[in-house]
Amino acid sequence: DYVHYVGANQQKKKTWDEVDPEVLRSFERLGIPEHERRYLAGLEAMNDSETVYANVKKDLEDLGIIFCDIDTAIREYPVLVRKYLGTVVTPEDNKFAALNSAVFSGGSFAYCPPGVKTPMPLQAYFKVTAASSGQYERTLLIADDGAEIVYSEGCSSVQDSATNFHTAVVELVARDNARIHYTTIQNWKKNMYNWTVKRGLCERGAHITWTDVNIGAQTMKYPGVILKGDNSTGDILSLAFAGNGQVQDTGARIIHVGKNTRSNVLAKGISLDGGINSYRGLVKFERSAENAYSHIKCDGLMMDDRSESHAYPYNDVSGEQGTLNYEATVSKIDEDMLFYLQSRGLNEDEAKLLIVNGFCEGVVRDLNVEYSVEMTRLIRMILEDGQAIASDEQATG
Repeated sequence: DYVHYVGANQQKKKTWDEVDPEVLRSFERLGIPEHERRYLAGLEAMNDSETVYANVKKDLEDLGIIFCDIDTAIREYPVLVRKYLGTVVTPEDNKFAALNSAVFSGGSFAYCPPGVKTPMPLQAYFKVTAASSGQYERTLLIADDGAEIVYSEGCSSVQDSATNFHTAVVELVARDNARIHYTTIQNWKKNMYNWTVKRGLCERGAHITWTDVNIGAQTMKYPGVILKGDNSTGDILSLAFAGNGQVQDTGARIIHVGKNTRSNVLAKGISLDGGINSYRGLVKFERSAENAYSHIKCDGLMMDDRSESHAYPYNDVSGEQGTLNYEATVSKIDEDMLFYLQSRGLNEDEAKLLIVNGFCEGVVRDLNVEYSVEMTRLIRMILEDGQAIASDEQATG
């Protein structure tokens, strides 16, 4: 049987000592408590359908920043939630938004008052442990006039014996001259179906950046930005890895409404061991979007002859005064490049790793230092799992 809600019926904890030992061990293996102590202003940890840990440093409270789980926000800040929830992604938007709206539990809520910036990143971590279950969190971030929010989330699961579903909705609201930077690193098991709706709304002079890294799962995800206000801007940086048995269908959706709006999309996809990677993007210029500009760059890299890389762009330019540039490349590891690097003292695996890291650099450099270091390690593990390079044990054995 498949269940929509898996809960421990436990009160949220404010110290890691209070968290269930088994759940705590799983988060410790990921370095989450240590990461929070060193780098984060606030952290929420969600296990299956419930938030099991939530803590906000006093620095945030002193600045008037609200950061909590969405269930707490509904109870304690109903005016804010009622004003913004469902305004960017409505229940009628698509079938996944409808499902989430009907059964959602957990997720993050953040509000940054006018002119205030988060002093350190906010972070949420979503973990699925139960088999044959779904996780349906709802996240809502609001940056008021001139405010700035930096937020990151990580996702992982432990079950690979049965199918799991992740159907989340994320709404970002950037008011006049506000900025939101939202980073996701997703490493679900391959039995996870990841159908997530993510969209942001930019008012006048506002900016939203989505940085989206997809490693695991069977994924359909297209972060979006609506550039409603004049002089608003949006960036979407996407990196997807498709290994054996995986389909990564990712991309971006940007709608230009206001005048002098700007957008940039950089999508990188790596296919190996028979994986299928697809970029599916929409860029639309409304007639009101005078002097709009968008640049889309989509690159695919195939590590072997069995893998696939596709691009399905859809560009709709209704106005007459905008500029849209689209470029796409699909390539394989170049033998001449390998030969050159090997002639400089690298072995073949080291050369491949260097090429792949260089291919990913445009997205990885946007991550904070800690995540960038972790991504370098993850890229090596991905190539080893996909048999594109030998593992350390094989190399030394």
